[in-house]
Amino acid sequence: MSLTLDQLRAKSIHFVGMGGAGMSGIARILLAQGARVSGSDAKDSMVLQGLAALGAKTFVGHAAEHLQGVDVVVVSSAIDERNPEIQRAKELNLLILGRAKALALLMSKSTSVAVAGTHGKTTTTSMLTVALQSAGLDPSFAIGGMINSSGTNAHLGTGTIFVVEADESDGSFLEYKPDGAIITNMELDHVDHFPDFASVLAAFHKFVDSIKPNGFLVLCVDSPGVKQLLAEIGRKDLKVVTYGAGGEFSYSHLSIRASESSARIARNGSVLGELSLTIPGEHNVMNAIAALAAGLELGAGISPLMEGLHNFSGARRRFEVKGEVAGITVVDDYGHHPTEVRVTLETAKRYAGTGRVLVIFQPHRYSRTQAFLHDFASALSLADFVALLEIYPASEAPIPGVSSRNIVELMKKEQANFEPSMLQIVSDIVEQAKSGDLILTLGAGDVNSLAPIIIQALHEKFA
Repeated sequence: MSLTLDQLRAKSIHFVGMGGAGMSGIARILLAQGARVSGSDAKDSMVLQGLAALGAKTFVGHAAEHLQGVDVVVVSSAIDERNPEIQRAKELNLLILGRAKALALLMSKSTSVAVAGTHGKTTTTSMLTVALQSAGLDPSFAIGGMINSSGTNAHLGTGTIFVVEADESDGSFLEYKPDGAIITNMELDHVDHFPDFASVLAAFHKFVDSIKPNGFLVLCVDSPGVKQLLAEIGRKDLKVVTYGAGGEFSYSHLSIRASESSARIARNGSVLGELSLTIPGEHNVMNAIAALAAGLELGAGISPLMEGLHNFSGARRRFEVKGEVAGITVVDDYGHHPTEVRVTLETAKRYAGTGRVLVIFQPHRYSRTQAFLHDFASALSLADFVALLEIYPASEAPIPGVSSRNIVELMKKEQANFEPSMLQIVSDIVEQAKSGDLILTLGAGDVNSLAPIIIQALHEKFA
């Protein structure tokens, strides 16, 4: 059985794993459309409480009885098939939709843009959303992270455009079938799903093929993986727009400062204007160019797009400054792939200036840690000191012999330390911190929960 969007809105919809970034966004939009929504999550959160305030029936913990009166069940790919709610849904022969399929239904009546890539998806999707808002187009959006300025990851707009972050991690981004797309870069990641880069390339080829006829595709030609993809694209109906060195969109006069960046943007050699961002990093200049190119394809004007990008204040957990105590800055970042770790630490070093960068890193997934041990050690060596928590497993079972210790063993003894205790790791970092330093909590697990504890400990230290 399949549904149209109108049919879905008329059903009672239950979300298993409702507190996740992707799932909560879909639930938020359905609530705004008047749908009957319920959902559960393993633990309570501000996200769950926020959805309850919007009218959702929420449950902490999973139980079969939560499906009473439910017509459709939406399931996150992170949820185990043995979950009692999934088991009960199968017993009742209810329609079960994956997260991506549900989101594809929400997008089906809009002009849709999907933002894909190994890195930078959340920031680029957020930038495009804010830029389109600045142009008065009020897009709907669903993003895997919070936009700082609005404090939300999803919104039902009044406009005709729908912007979505397209996560390739399990291949489900093929469900979206957008009118246009951005691919920021391509590398091997999610090694639990992709055994090698060839399988990543194959998935992105299918993603390109899923774009609607006569759609557009914005590609970063600075990425070797994307360059390979571009050379192999066979579709002639797509409007392909490139950015980066040698691309249709390029930049010059780059200026990167501690907390801002700027560049002159040109299209086919003709200057479009001066891009000014209030967030640091050359990678964010690139993300902004991708958003700018897509915004122009969607019919927005260059001036409001540039203004929106200038006003963009960042996305939650993307080099997010959490506070400053006694001259010590505390920053949180979601980076969990060696390339992201390297870029984040380069940004942190620039931000800290003459101060030190002290990092608490929590590797994400055993499979990723095993695949990129040497790359992690190399990237983390940019920091002045790194304390490593044990691996955050996500949904994975442990791999014998794979531990954060393996990374530490590849680094200089005085530069890295393995400390599985969160309380001890905070104590150790705070003890060595002094004015001018930057403390960075880094990783896609729950390491971000330490940032407020670090700030409180710094207040106590310097009281």
